Amino acid sequence: MTYSTLLFHVEDHVATITIHRPEAANAFNDQMGKELLDAVMRCDTDPAILAVILTGSGSMFCAGGDLKGFAQFAPSEVEYRFKETTTYLHAAVSRMNRMDPPVIAAVNGVAAGAGLSLVCACDLAIAADSARFTMAYTRAGLTPDGSGSYFLTRLVGLRRAMELTLTNRMLSAQEALEWGLINQVVPGEQLMEEAKKLAVQLANGPTEALGAAKHLLYNGWNETLETQMEYESQSIARMAASPVGQEGIRAFVEKRPPRFHG
Repeated sequence: MTYSTLLFHVEDHVATITIHRPEAANAFNDQMGKELLDAVMRCDTDPAILAVILTGSGSMFCAGGDLKGFAQFAPSEVEYRFKETTTYLHAAVSRMNRMDPPVIAAVNGVAAGAGLSLVCACDLAIAADSARFTMAYTRAGLTPDGSGSYFLTRLVGLRRAMELTLTNRMLSAQEALEWGLINQVVPGEQLMEEAKKLAVQLANGPTEALGAAKHLLYNGWNETLETQMEYESQSIARMAASPVGQEGIRAFVEKRPPRFHG
């Protein structure tokens, strides 16, 4: 697929997906949904891609849904168009959540609406010190999409998620860090350097084990203690018997760095 709303680049086993609609504040539309799903599927199925960075172009991460674009549709079309767009967006988020390569949000500016939902859906998040975060949905008489109502409560707790959703409060990067919404704040000029450094570190790690650990952590939100421990037992036994686990164990015993790739 040729992308018109995204930039896609792979280097050092790291795929960088850049949201690129500068003329529309990187706002999300149906075409971006299709392209994001395609890009994420490439990341999931290309064995050369071992980590992913999701960022925005210019000074905006993503302003959320393209409401100006949606406003051009006749009222009879609006429901269809929103369902179409969220179908692609949600499929992309689901695939990000379930694929082995870890996904890092590099938040370069404002993340609003679906933009904030995408940040929440990533496995890790680094933000420029100038970044800002807001739910924004109810300000336009809308409700969250893109997994925002799922991940936000798990990241910041129900009370804070309710405050962000009902009041549309704007969080600074430092506040987002204090609330647990992101992992790190860095000077803007260092954002991509730090994101790439982290992504390369993860790409050089045991991708299969990272993916399995990621699945366990997400799965654990919804299971009983005993069921989750059974999943843990199955997972660690499977990984210990795998080539990745065998190399990791040998490296530990031999007191040398593990060689997971190449």
